[in-house]
Amino acid sequence: MTIHPRRKRIRKRKCKHCKELYLPDARNLHHQRYCSKVECRKASKMASQQRWASSEKGYDYFKNPDNIERVKEWRKTHPGYWKRGVPKPQNALQDISTLQPQLNQSDTAKLTATTLQDLCSLQVPLLIGLIANLTGNALQDNIAETSQKFIDLGQDILGINPVSKT
Repeated sequence: MTIHPRRKRIRKRKCKHCKELYLPDARNLHHQRYCSKVECRKASKMASQQRWASSEKGYDYFKNPDNIERVKEWRKTHPGYWKRGVPKPQNALQDISTLQPQLNQSDTAKLTATTLQDLCSLQVPLLIGLIANLTGNALQDNIAETSQKFIDLGQDILGINPVSKT
């Protein structure tokens, strides 16, 4: 039991669904009859809906011609509201990156047997998309920072322009 200096004692109640004792919320003492477990909350909701549907107000609520017209009009103005599709991705907040023109277009025979490094150097959008996918961030500043880290690591691995760490 919880005692507050200005309030009366709150006594435990037995849940109407699971039959276990629980402390009702102080704000809902006058009408809380179910505990806060998920199954009991669902049972409470179902009982509440059944009480409303069998009441005088809810008995003919969905059968009334006025309400049928109201629902039809609402469905016309909200087509497909029940479909839960995958939300379309928003455009990233960045400038559009244009492709750089190829300088040696006559060397296309060499490009057919490319290595991974050659493929990546020609595909700027591929690199940007890969970095954005790996980091989960599509902002230009973050991609630039991550790209620089990848470049430094690649140069260290290949022994190109080694950075002195002293």
